[in-house]
Order: sequence, then C-alpha cells, then structure tokens
Amino acid sequence: MRVAVVGAGLGGLCLAQGLRRAGIDVVVYERDFGLDARQQGYRLHIDGRAAQGLQACLPPELYDLFLATASSPSRQVTVVTKQLKPLHRVEFPEPDMSVPARVNTSVDRFVLRTILLAGLEDLVRFGKTFVRYEQDDKDPAGGVRAFFEDGTQDVADVLVGADGVGSRVRGQYLPLARVRDTGDRVLYGKTPLSDERAARLPGMLWDGFAAVVGSRKLGMALGLVRFQERPADAAARLWPAADFEGADSYVMWALSGKGSAFPADGRMRALDGSGLRAIAEDLVSGWHPHLRQLVVGAAPEETFFVGIRTSDPVGPWPTTTVTLLGDAIHAMPPSRGSGANIALKDAGRLCAELTRVAEGGQELLEGIGRYESDMIDYGFTAVRDSLAVARQGGGPVATAASLLSRLTGRRTA
Repeated sequence: MRVAVVGAGLGGLCLAQGLRRAGIDVVVYERDFGLDARQQGYRLHIDGRAAQGLQACLPPELYDLFLATASSPSRQVTVVTKQLKPLHRVEFPEPDMSVPARVNTSVDRFVLRTILLAGLEDLVRFGKTFVRYEQDDKDPAGGVRAFFEDGTQDVADVLVGADGVGSRVRGQYLPLARVRDTGDRVLYGKTPLSDERAARLPGMLWDGFAAVVGSRKLGMALGLVRFQERPADAAARLWPAADFEGADSYVMWALSGKGSAFPADGRMRALDGSGLRAIAEDLVSGWHPHLRQLVVGAAPEETFFVGIRTSDPVGPWPTTTVTLLGDAIHAMPPSRGSGANIALKDAGRLCAELTRVAEGGQELLEGIGRYESDMIDYGFTAVRDSLAVARQGGGPVATAASLLSRLTGRRTA
C-alpha cells in the first residue's frame, strides 16, 4: 500500500511517522520550501489527545524527545486585568508526563514540527504545490493520481489531505464543506526571554497560562515557553541529527478580539512585523508597564496577524480512498486549545486503521470508513466546543475559563 499525504503540518508529519514505522510506503508533499517558510504560531497547548497520537506514531526516541523539549508543566491558569490585578486563578496538580493520556503541557510549534520531520527527510517533498487529483468514479477503492503545480504527478492507493484550513484536497473532494470567517482576529508576538526581561516577567507566567482582560473588545493571552531541557542538549542525547538552532525560551502573547478592535484588515495585512508591533504597542499603551514591555520587546519578524476561521460541520460522506485530517476538515478557533490536539489524534487514529489494512485485518475502505466515522464525531464536537467558547466573547476570559474547566473539572468564579 502507498499513501500520499498533502501537507507537512503537525498531523501530516505525525501520520507519516506512524506509517513508516508500520512499514507502509508513504510520501509527503508540502507547498512551502521549509518548516520555517512562514509564521504559523508559537506556543501550543498539548494534552492527552495529542500525546496518545504522538506515542502511537513516533519512534520511542522521538517521543522521548517530545517530552524532553516540552515546556515546564503549568501549575495554574490566571485571569488578570490590564493592570495585572488578579480576577480568577485556579491551581491544579502537575500532570503525569509518564502516562500519555494524562499529559498536559505546552510546546514550541517549530520544535515539535522539527521532531516530527526527524527521520522523514527522504520522503518529504518541499516546494510541491498540490493542484488536483483524479480518481476512478466507478471504483471507490481504486488508486488516486495527484497532480502538482510543477507538472509532476504521483499515484497512490490513498490520498490524505492534511493541507490545512485552505485545503485544496477538501475543496475538490467535499465542495460543500464550508470554512467561514468567525470575525475574530489575533495579533501574535514572540518575545525572547532575556535575563533582564525574565526579572520583570509577571510572576503568574512562571506558573502557567495567563489571560489579560483589556476591554470588552480586546484581551491578551500570555504563555511562557521554558524548555525543561535545551532542545539542542536533548537532541544530542536522543536524536543527534535534529537541528534546533535558535530554540530558546520566550513569551508568546496574542492580542485577540473582534475585527473592530483592530485597524481594518486591509491595513493590518499590508503591514510588516515592525508595523504590526507598533499597532500592538498602541493597543496596550494604557496597560501595566510589564505588559507593555513584553510587546515592545517582541521580535518584529515574529509578529503577525491572522483572521480566525472555522469549519461548518459536515458528514458522513461516502468513503473512498481520499480522506482528510486536521484543519483540512475540522478547523476551529483557538479558544479551547484543541486544534493541534485533534490533528495529532487524527494522525494516530488513521495510522492505526491503515496499519490494520496493511496487516490484512480489514479492507481498505472499511479502515478509512472507521477512521472517518470516529473523526467526524470527535472532530466536530471539538469545533462546536471551541465555537461555544468563542461566542462567549472569544476573548481571554472565556478561553481561560474553558481551560480551567477542562483541566480541573471545576467551575470557575
């Protein structure tokens, strides 16, 4: 069996790791020319859903590298005013990182993606833009021919669309599956954690995620990424070929709100990182000096602006040898920190079903159908949950309250 994956994001690479580990022929096509070709965010919340998918797919050494390079576990979630006055705080026990189902931490997206690429360098084709595919309409179990912008083609038994919220695979395969703009906007920044800046860091950030209530329209999410072990040191122990150059501790901040909280989209998208940082500085001009300093200290080249989109629920659909995972089918707002977790869960589930097919335990369409049935259920449940939080205002208070509820099982004040 040969599997072609379109998209080298977290889900696509995780799936490829698992398939290769199972001895299945797999190739990954990615339109970007490298992992760092464009900004895709920084700090990711990782829980048991993702950890189980990672453990199922990764070689043991790479799973251990994921654990070693995770950020120090959070002990609390805090909501504060823009003057750093505490509003809500809930403490919770440290997670048990030895049990995948109980993992609860944060990671750097680039570091995790580098781990997921490790050992796959020979089968990931960068700079390959997918255009369309052809399939025998009379044989849903037949092969799939993929076409790329450079004129090349590939034929596989299974085509997996892991190409994100703007998925071209989904656009052709499920044209009625719509993605819509939620109206929410986020301005992201990344502030290196120098010794001087660490000394002035709000104390709450050493203990976990924080949310700042700026106004009814605007808030800020804050998360510290403090590696438990320097990625380069961990790689030297576990996977020496992994290159984590420049991976140092930092604070991720995200100014979030409705579009009306920011200048017009056209203006925002025309600005470079320095211009976007200047907008952020203006938006927090009346806030606590420690928060303003975090914005002022952000790296301009790491500052970017995005609109938040979400998928409308669809399915089930007739099973064929084309399928989807991650944001390509169930994109969701970041308000519950579920997007990466669900994509990695998808990878683990699809890998398990295709492995069973390869071992002769089930037919191909049966395996893909089993994956899609489960994925549609838990994936769109996550979309609905994320939208429910976003509709509470989409801001940091709603996000933090959701995290508190999910992490502790407790109601918050």
